[in-house]
Amino acid sequence: MTSKWTLLIFTLFFSLVMGEVETKCSHGYSEASEGCVDYDECDMMPDICGKHATCTNMEGSYSCQCTDGFGPSGKVTVGAPITCKDVDECDMMPDICGKHATCTNMEGSFSCQCTDGFESKSPISPGLPITCQDINECITNSNICGPNARCTNTISKYYCFCENGFNTSTGVKTFHYSDNVTCRDIDECQQDNICGLNASCLNTQGSFYCVCNSGFRLKSGKSNFTDDSEQCQDTCMIDKTICGNGTCYRGASGHYCACHAGFTNYGNVKSPCTELNCDMFKDVNNLRETLAIAQDYFMQLNKTCHKLTESENPKEMDGEDLLKGLMSTVDELLFSRALNGKKKISTFLDLMEHALRLIGSFLSTPVTKRSSNYTEMELLVEKGSVLPKGTRTLSSTHAQLDIDLEVAAGDPSHYPGFTTVSLLSYSNLEEYADGFFSAMKPDEKQSYKINSKVVTVTVSNRNTRHLKEPIILTLHHLEQLNETSHTCVFWDSSENEGTWSSHGCSVVESNLKHTVCSCNYLSSFAVLMALYEVENKFALQLITWVGLSLSLICLFICILTFSLIRSIQGPRTTIHLHLCISLFIAILIFLAGISQTENRVGCAVVAGMLHFFCQAVFCWMCLEGIQLFRMVVLVFNTNFKTLYMMAGGYGVPAVIVAISALVNAKGYGTEKYCWLNLESIWSFFGPACVIIFVNIFFFLITVWKLAQKFLSLNPDLDSLQKIKDYTITAVAQLYILLYCILRAMWIFISFQFEKGTVAISYLFTIFGSLQGVTLFVMHCLFSKQVRGEYERILSQICEPHKKTYSEGSKSTQNTRESHV
Repeated sequence: MTSKWTLLIFTLFFSLVMGEVETKCSHGYSEASEGCVDYDECDMMPDICGKHATCTNMEGSYSCQCTDGFGPSGKVTVGAPITCKDVDECDMMPDICGKHATCTNMEGSFSCQCTDGFESKSPISPGLPITCQDINECITNSNICGPNARCTNTISKYYCFCENGFNTSTGVKTFHYSDNVTCRDIDECQQDNICGLNASCLNTQGSFYCVCNSGFRLKSGKSNFTDDSEQCQDTCMIDKTICGNGTCYRGASGHYCACHAGFTNYGNVKSPCTELNCDMFKDVNNLRETLAIAQDYFMQLNKTCHKLTESENPKEMDGEDLLKGLMSTVDELLFSRALNGKKKISTFLDLMEHALRLIGSFLSTPVTKRSSNYTEMELLVEKGSVLPKGTRTLSSTHAQLDIDLEVAAGDPSHYPGFTTVSLLSYSNLEEYADGFFSAMKPDEKQSYKINSKVVTVTVSNRNTRHLKEPIILTLHHLEQLNETSHTCVFWDSSENEGTWSSHGCSVVESNLKHTVCSCNYLSSFAVLMALYEVENKFALQLITWVGLSLSLICLFICILTFSLIRSIQGPRTTIHLHLCISLFIAILIFLAGISQTENRVGCAVVAGMLHFFCQAVFCWMCLEGIQLFRMVVLVFNTNFKTLYMMAGGYGVPAVIVAISALVNAKGYGTEKYCWLNLESIWSFFGPACVIIFVNIFFFLITVWKLAQKFLSLNPDLDSLQKIKDYTITAVAQLYILLYCILRAMWIFISFQFEKGTVAISYLFTIFGSLQGVTLFVMHCLFSKQVRGEYERILSQICEPHKKTYSEGSKSTQNTRESHV
């Protein structure tokens, strides 16, 4: 018991002793099991140093320091907090931001900014200096100074000043955008006598220029000046040759030229006088022999030409009236078909070139277009003292012209003050000018034919024999044929009274629709296409003459047979008779007059008669088909009245020919043959095709009905008999086809225009020339009744005293038609 209390007392004593030891650790230390250790005030008390200060622990104590940008307001003591205040870096270090920058103090830091007129090329960060560079306001804002002013940049600034010829609105010399200053034009012409004598001042924005008064000019040749060293002098005194072959005078409106006798400036008084040779119209009095219709007009044009050279100051002519009269005269010539010879064509084309060249100078409008029944024209006029330049294009329905105006104007030293270009297209001149190819050299078995409209190209330049730059002329084809070569030609009136020539012209491009020509010579132009003659021409001509002669003989026999033998006469016989008569006359006209083209009127009459009788042949064939149809299909006992047949066989062709002649009277007769031209050929083909189709329709129905009747009348025929009946039907169909071929042969002639149609040419020649023989065989020799009459007639001629055959002939008199 005693020991326990002793132990407790010892423990309490030890605790008291130890407590006394702990309380004895110094300030800044703390008691631990191992003894007194340092006490970290910064960790235990983070705000021990105060605002904007940092705490640093020390052995037994701590130390306080202000953060960057702040400084202590009093003495700093270890183990004690401090008071920190902001440090003004901008005040302490004025250059801290660098050159051309300003510093702004911030709490604990500072900020830098570039001064006006400068900018920083790098991002701006607080507490860091910056690098400032000058701003070029003249580049960043190109319109900063406004109109009529210029900008000049300086370091940190810029200034504006007005351009030459302008002043500021406020009178200051330099200004800025914010000053609201504008630059105004200075009117230099208000200054006294700034341009000197004989000149006028014209103000412009920022400047001025001087021009000489009328009748005066600068010796340098300039149109205006600003240098006071230039002086305006009398035009007539400066350039003695300004009027060419005329006298120069100075008037209120400037200088003018009075031309000497034999020279003219075409009424353009400021233009030099050039020689005008009216000899180009000297033969107008002889036009009565060649072109009587045009004599009055060209005599008037001749007087107009001479008036230009007789007076020093001619009155300006009315070009519109002259041009209107020319177009009317050309229409009369082409309508009357008066140009029926190469000499007349040469005279006509030469006069057209001279007339257009003369008239063009009096036209006031820059571009003049005219069209009539037989012509189409476009005429270009360029007036002025300066020689025109550039390419111009003129066009019509059938042609297009591209020409350089310098080529059209000609020699600059003889420039008359105007330039004219004309393109004239004729609607039917190719018909009269075709066939004159003496200057051409075709290949063997080759000939030429005009395949475009004839056009005349005229310019004011009179020297057009060898142009320095060729013209480009596009001509559209009249016929679009494959495998046909084309040649560009012009009309040469100096050779052999007139001929087409290819000298100086070449083909640039040619296709199915048009040909592009390049020519260094101006005249009238056309495009020729090469035709290839049918091979073995002599053999074909021989076949034609022999065949047509045989046809005439056979047709003559047919006419005698159908008109004299009474036993076979009837409606079909009447049709056959007039069919043979029409074909007989058509062949006679063909043989006698197809090539008689010397007389134009006579040739047209031949073509008209040939057209009429050819149409009559088709009409009588159509009547025969209708009559056979009535007999077999409709079983009419009545026949056509003779009057009705005559109206159909001859009246219808007469109406067709009359309408064709009224629509196109010039369609009858060509340069080579007395037949229809290409424009009127369908007045023949059209009715012929209609009649062929009508006949085919009637014949097919007739044959079909015949075949039905053959089968219905013989239902129990054996196979052999049926074959016989079908053979008869086939023969009838062959009969139809022969007739169709006979009619269609007339159309084969349309294939004669291209190379490689020899086989078709032989077919047309053989079948076409043997039409009369075909009719004789089919209507006479194939008819049993007609053959019987021939035998009777021959027996009477050979044995006139025998009458045995006459009785046999009487038994057949009741039969009026052939069995077929």
